[in-house]
Amino acid sequence: MRRKTFLLLAVLAAGLLLVATANAQVTAQTADDPPALDMIPTPTQAEIVASKSNDMDNLILLGEKLFTLPFNKADGVGDGPYYQEFPSWMPGNRPTLQGPETLFLRVNGLDSQSCNECHSIVSHATMPPMLGIAGVGGIVQSDIILPTLIDVADSFDDRVVYMPGHVPNLDLWPDGVADYNGRFANAPFLFGGGGVELLAKEMTQDLQNLYSQALQAPAGTITQLSTHNVYFGYITTIAFFDVDLHLEGVGPMTVDPNDERAALVVAPFGRKGERFSMRDFDRGAMQFHFGLQPVEVFGTGMDPDHDGVYDEISVGQMSLLHIFSVNNSPPIQEKETLEVLHGKELFKELGCVDCHMELTTYNRLLPLSYPELAENPWSNVYKSIDLSTIGFLPDPNGNGVLVPLYSDLKRHNMGPRLMETAEHGVSVRNEEFITARLWGAADTAPYLHDGRATSLYQAIEFHGGEAQGPRDHFLGLSVGDQKYVIAFLRSLRTPMANKADILMAP
Repeated sequence: MRRKTFLLLAVLAAGLLLVATANAQVTAQTADDPPALDMIPTPTQAEIVASKSNDMDNLILLGEKLFTLPFNKADGVGDGPYYQEFPSWMPGNRPTLQGPETLFLRVNGLDSQSCNECHSIVSHATMPPMLGIAGVGGIVQSDIILPTLIDVADSFDDRVVYMPGHVPNLDLWPDGVADYNGRFANAPFLFGGGGVELLAKEMTQDLQNLYSQALQAPAGTITQLSTHNVYFGYITTIAFFDVDLHLEGVGPMTVDPNDERAALVVAPFGRKGERFSMRDFDRGAMQFHFGLQPVEVFGTGMDPDHDGVYDEISVGQMSLLHIFSVNNSPPIQEKETLEVLHGKELFKELGCVDCHMELTTYNRLLPLSYPELAENPWSNVYKSIDLSTIGFLPDPNGNGVLVPLYSDLKRHNMGPRLMETAEHGVSVRNEEFITARLWGAADTAPYLHDGRATSLYQAIEFHGGEAQGPRDHFLGLSVGDQKYVIAFLRSLRTPMANKADILMAP
């Protein structure tokens, strides 16, 4: 009897399954997709905080899934209704390319569905290119940031009316230049980001401590702002708790006298050095690229772009992305042949190492915080990452790790040839850029902030401003010596085995 009942139930279940399948096919044609984020089990921030150390690999994998996930409209992709009275170039109120019911703009963000769309090339030096996760982007993946004017036709078209008074004033006449008042930025890779973030946090802590000392120093005291062998200017003590900042390559260009500590934050991420952590970068990227608003920016129960989706990116999801990003393995250097070693010596003699520096951290543990306080990197720490476990070599002379990034994490004036023409959202001068990190250079063409250089030789030739001297010295070398320098740069490779991908492998 029990067997007959089981068979009857099985037949009924099969029939119901056929009906359900038929209905599903009809429904799929009429019902929209559910949120893509529902496909990934996301722990809350409290659960991440409470997780054990042996849970870290699973958190990295969840973060990698978020990084590669194509978000959709049900997740909150897009900026929602357009309101003419608000600035149209700001995230949250941008027009779209195909009309108000669509999601994408492509110029000024709303340009992708997943992080990996822009970070997908592990090596451009192989044939075919090696594609993967957390790599660089080609020119087609570059960001077109905050423009309100692009003179694509390069002509006087009576149908086009340009608003006068743009700053800087653009040469709006046929001259072979598609004048444009925004920024154009090529997507960098994420490899080694944990070491970069730890260096910046240690630098920031040093600068904050030096500032505190200067506040209490006797009048007339000069406090040098040096950390990790990088010079960021000095502080003059005027009187007790009254100082003047004289900054080089750090901080906003206009310092609020009531918030001087904010100027003493080393921000290593972004081509201009705008973001102090990878999480901080992700907060802006979510809004710019996808129109997704993080809860930690706007608060719980909010729908700031009025698209009907509330709490679009949770604190836990942002933590997963951060954990994935800082656990990417660092780039490597291939075997140093005699040719490479000679090129490295020439690289030093040219003065390139004045900015393109190899650095070392004080510690091995990278603190992850929520909420983050830029001026206090060791506040609200909920997890720590031992960088020596993800490919960074321990410092034989100290307690930290070696970070051969070939950058000083400092902004420099790169001269008029590389100068941008941005007007909106600018806190750093158009001619200033953070020193490019050269590790991985062999695999990451095109070069420079906007990818204009298709070769390492061209990238050097475009240098100007503070880098004019080393550039001229390089061009003055014999062709043979120039090739030695290029050979050294081509020995700097992206990682052969990335930690996150190793965890994903069966």
